[in-house]
Amino acid sequence: MQLYSRSRGTGAPLVMLHGLFGSADNLGGIARILELDYRTIAVDLRNHGRSPHVAGMSYGEMAADVLRLMDAEELESAYVFGHSMGGKTAMQLALKAPDRVKKLVVADIAPVPYLRHHDSILKGLRVVADAGDMSRAEAEAMLAPHVEEAEVLSFLLTNWRRRDDGTQGWRLNLQAIEKDYENLIAGNDSGRYDGPTLFVRGGNSDYIQADHREAILARFPNATVRTIEGTGHWLHAEKPELVARIVKRFLSE
Repeated sequence: MQLYSRSRGTGAPLVMLHGLFGSADNLGGIARILELDYRTIAVDLRNHGRSPHVAGMSYGEMAADVLRLMDAEELESAYVFGHSMGGKTAMQLALKAPDRVKKLVVADIAPVPYLRHHDSILKGLRVVADAGDMSRAEAEAMLAPHVEEAEVLSFLLTNWRRRDDGTQGWRLNLQAIEKDYENLIAGNDSGRYDGPTLFVRGGNSDYIQADHREAILARFPNATVRTIEGTGHWLHAEKPELVARIVKRFLSE
């Protein structure tokens, strides 16, 4: 299986991994800034975007996918940035193949297990999927009762696309995500990555908490944490210029 990726810019390679229900497109704001200094390789992780739909959504499998992509791109090593699910994938990659990761940036996620918190969204996505072909406006009206925040609703609807057969539907492999959701909220494996690591958290987000410090440092002893005030979980989309500036400073140190 070969993941879809989009490479832009020149310079040292920077692999960029999106979060759950996202795609490489969702990293566009920060990638457009970073590609001025780096060769950004924005990836669609398995069962998302334009990448293949396959069984299995463990972080070990997703990290192996990224390694295969790096091999195909002939990247001996690279900087790696990951947000949320992509951050856990990036951490797993660094833990299992530390020599392939020059520096690691993790956006608003910790290597710990989380409680289920997407059940309403998954139910809404399934309701729309089972209803079949419809316009984006109709899909939005059907999904809206299951999603509290307008910006999250808009984000999810970026996955409503016209398919090869002419009908409209989710570009996500919803069945695989539903089946393996427990793997997606699981913590990262034990292990150790001694390379420079930056955790960037949203000031209004609770994904990285003080009691995660022990789990972070046990795996990433050279980690530092920066907080972006006035942002939530999607900090890279809310303040792309600031996040990009922090990332660039860290990578150039």
